[in-house]
Amino acid sequence: MKIERIAQSRLDKAVWKGAAFGSVFSDHMFVVTYKDGQWQEPEIKPYGTLDIFPALHALHYGQSIFEGMKAYKGPKNETFLFRPEQNAQRFNKSAERMCMPAIPEELFLKGLTELLKVDEKWVPNEDTSALYIRPFMFASSNFIKASPSDEYTFIIITCPVESYYTGEIHVKVELDFTRAASGGTGSAKAAGNYGASFYPAKKAQEEGFQQLIWTDGKDHEFIEESGTMNIFFRRNNELVTPPLSDSILPGITRDSLIRLANHINIPCKEEQINLEQTAAEFKNGTLTEAFGAGTAATVASINSIDYKGDKLAFIQTSDSYANKLKTALQDLQYGRSEDPFGWRIEVK
Repeated sequence: MKIERIAQSRLDKAVWKGAAFGSVFSDHMFVVTYKDGQWQEPEIKPYGTLDIFPALHALHYGQSIFEGMKAYKGPKNETFLFRPEQNAQRFNKSAERMCMPAIPEELFLKGLTELLKVDEKWVPNEDTSALYIRPFMFASSNFIKASPSDEYTFIIITCPVESYYTGEIHVKVELDFTRAASGGTGSAKAAGNYGASFYPAKKAQEEGFQQLIWTDGKDHEFIEESGTMNIFFRRNNELVTPPLSDSILPGITRDSLIRLANHINIPCKEEQINLEQTAAEFKNGTLTEAFGAGTAATVASINSIDYKGDKLAFIQTSDSYANKLKTALQDLQYGRSEDPFGWRIEVK
């Protein structure tokens, strides 16, 4: 692997605290291209611009996928990754759905760990901060024919970040627009999924909401996700979350919380969540909590849900399941607790 280091680090002059999430980038990036049916020589080089032509395939036909990960500082200044092999595997499932080549898991993880070694000083040494990691791949052939590209570029960039959400989260149930439908690309981290969600999210934000709750594409009868997060509800003393399907992203944080909840004796099950039933359970006091889960947001409590003009406002308590799980998860990620699952990987 070729490594070209930046002449002068930008770290000392980087102002990332208080900056918008994902807007200040580390010194280097990992880059490897796919052409002639195989992956070429990988390299780590200074973060910078890409040379592209107007006929770049990804700009016209949307073959573009990505992942979201984080690196954490431990109590002894270690750098930890959290279940990185799961991200590599999900990335390749997204690639398959988008008719793109798989990247060998070993190459994915090697490139990531070597990049983190080079930019190790960029990993924040603070409890609520982390180094956000964005692996992505796009079609890089130059032709404008509606067929799969024959060349691809895989890149990993990183950026120090604070919390994704800093205030209250009020969401609206979306009953007109659809994030994903059965048979579509909802279970892949395809760029187009997110681009298509911006318009309905913008309309909700104009109404004073931070995000949307997405419902099934057929009848808008069942809850699927919240914004860019998987969603959980507390019903009496158990947690429920929608089951995975080809219209729901298989979140790694989601899977971790399900397993972690059962480990700390919080019952958690997967089942379809009907909107009308959810509203009725809130009114009769059965449903007392809602929160989203994802790499960027970690665990984010939802303050209220607007459903057909009715406001389901949840009382926030210090002993909520969201707080318990967030603490347990972050203790694992930052190396503050034992790891019975083998999820935490030290970068050496």
